[in-house]
Amino acid sequence: MTRERLADFGEAWRRKDLDLLMEFMTDDCVFRASVGPEPGMTFRGRAEVRKGFELMLAYDAGLESRPGGVAFIAGDRGASQWSYTGTDADGRVHEVHGCDMFEFDGDRIRVKDAYRRVYGDIGHAAAD
Repeated sequence: MTRERLADFGEAWRRKDLDLLMEFMTDDCVFRASVGPEPGMTFRGRAEVRKGFELMLAYDAGLESRPGGVAFIAGDRGASQWSYTGTDADGRVHEVHGCDMFEFDGDRIRVKDAYRRVYGDIGHAAAD
C-alpha cells in the first residue's frame, strides 16, 4: 500500500463511490464500523463489507466528508484521519472527527477499523 493509494481510498469514501471502494478491498476483508451494537459493528467478507460501507455512508448522509490525510503506513499497517461537517435542522454546525486503522495485503485493504469522536456531555466526570 502507498500513501497515494490510501488517499485515493479516502477520496472514494468522500464521493460515496461504493464500487470504487470495493476495488480497494481484499476478498477476505473486514470492516469494523464506528457505530453499532458491539460497540460498533463488524462486517466480514466482500458482500457484508459492501453492506457495511453502504450503511455507514447512509448514516453520515448530509455531512460533508473531508479526508484528513494519512497519518502513517508501516509495512502491512496504516492509519488515516478524517472528519465530517454538517448543519442540523436548528442551524447548528456539527463536526465529527475520526480515524481508520488499516491492515493491508499488498496494495489492498484487508481490515478497515474505524473510530470516531462524538459529542456528549461528560460533566458528570468532571473533578470537583
